[in-house]
Amino acid sequence: MQPRCADTGRGDAGQAAVELALLLPLVVVLLLGMLQVALVGRDQLAVELAAREAARAAAVSASPAAAATMAANRVTTLAPLGIDIAVGADTVTVTVTHRSVTRVAIIGHVIGDVDLRATATMALEPP
Repeated sequence: MQPRCADTGRGDAGQAAVELALLLPLVVVLLLGMLQVALVGRDQLAVELAAREAARAAAVSASPAAAATMAANRVTTLAPLGIDIAVGADTVTVTVTHRSVTRVAIIGHVIGDVDLRATATMALEPP
């Protein structure tokens, strides 16, 4: 009969450290990607808000272009904003554009900048 070896788990000593070392870069890249998506989503919401506010201001103003530009720049800190205004017979349509710069390390170089756009239409009201 052979004697039993007392050191049965010796081969698994560094397994957890190796697994962590292999998966940690992937986890970090995924977290950075999620952060970048959240930042772009935040900027898209700001562009949509700017478009709605600009359309509302243009709809009730005697000078739609000036009112829309002021309103869009007042509600967000994003810069620069591209603001296009189309005044119809009974509606005003404002389109706001912005290039969201990707700032997150590693991910920004992979994804590149994102062009954001939002359009809002409001009925013209007498000033």
